[in-house]
Amino acid sequence: MKISFDNTEIAFKIKSDKELKKAYYLFKLMGNNTLVKLGSFFTQVAIGIHFPIGWAVRPTVYGHFVGAETIEDCIPLTRKMEKYNMKTILDFSVEGGENEEVIEQTLLETIRTIENADKDNNVPFAVFKPTAFCSGIILEKCSSEQKLNEDEQKEADKFVERIDRLSNEAFKRDIPIMIDAEDHAYQKFIDEVISKMMQKYNKKKAIVYNTLQMYRKDRLEFLKDLHQKSIAENFYVGVKFVRGAYLERERRRAKEMNYEDPLQIDKESTDRDYNLALKYSVENIDKISIFNATHNEESTQCLIDLMEKHNIAKDDFRCYFSQLYGMSDHISFNVAKAGYNVAKYTPYGPIVYVMPYLLRRAEENTSIKGQTSRELNLLTIERKRRKGN
Repeated sequence: MKISFDNTEIAFKIKSDKELKKAYYLFKLMGNNTLVKLGSFFTQVAIGIHFPIGWAVRPTVYGHFVGAETIEDCIPLTRKMEKYNMKTILDFSVEGGENEEVIEQTLLETIRTIENADKDNNVPFAVFKPTAFCSGIILEKCSSEQKLNEDEQKEADKFVERIDRLSNEAFKRDIPIMIDAEDHAYQKFIDEVISKMMQKYNKKKAIVYNTLQMYRKDRLEFLKDLHQKSIAENFYVGVKFVRGAYLERERRRAKEMNYEDPLQIDKESTDRDYNLALKYSVENIDKISIFNATHNEESTQCLIDLMEKHNIAKDDFRCYFSQLYGMSDHISFNVAKAGYNVAKYTPYGPIVYVMPYLLRRAEENTSIKGQTSRELNLLTIERKRRKGN
């Protein structure tokens, strides 16, 4: 089945004329790299001096890319999405696990997202970032197998305990939980912990999902090795596939630290491995559950074609498509309209907590070739279509 990604009527049916216009001007501003950098600078300064910025942010980038401040406030959006066969995944977007009090609050809030998913059929997954529960220093030391002092070992042990607590909560409620990917310097230890959680909780189906950034050269082999391990040790594999979010930072760090660049040589290599990973997973669907988190039309169609070829039902719980809330609606809503499992990855949280995510989102949109212009073009087409009617 070929999906028509250019059907803007379906893509933006959920938006009123006013919302469509606001989205158009927002992406127009985001297309200006100088404005984005200035906005980012002044926003960070305002946060640093505790200057109130909610009045400026809430109706603009926050309102477009974030569900709301609380789980309860996200419920109307979840119900709205439901009407379009669109599911919602609530992501409490807090980063940087340095403060014990904040870590504990984030842990409890993440458990609340699992409880909410258990109660709401339109919320199929829970999710969290590992760096919300441990400092980058500890994750990096563990990943590079450096010797830890007593306090550092306690922190590493606490991280494992927190991941186990969340995985266990998800297991008890039968809610799959996805662990986001982090920097290459942190990921080895995170992979090891997640693999242990899969062995422990994925005995009957995939509950714990790892995230593979396919712009890394080693991820396709990692997937194959994990699959072979799952056969040998009798557990299921859950994988969220993404291309990767830290390209410039990763290349810069590899150069500064004088180690081999872990990333693919070019985008074509990333695209190749991404689609090969989908192919491998579908061919081994009896063991691997797939969460296809991409803003790429080709990789979206690739999974659809693979599912069709292997006679996998459109609504098979082992195959999901996803895009970030506020982006690529032409993929999300057209795929959902065709009857496939689609979930919008929806950040939520207080403005001051979510701002690092929003700033990254804005900067990524200016750096990813064609992302902002594609959104603008689709919004322009739909605005013209509505005026024509």
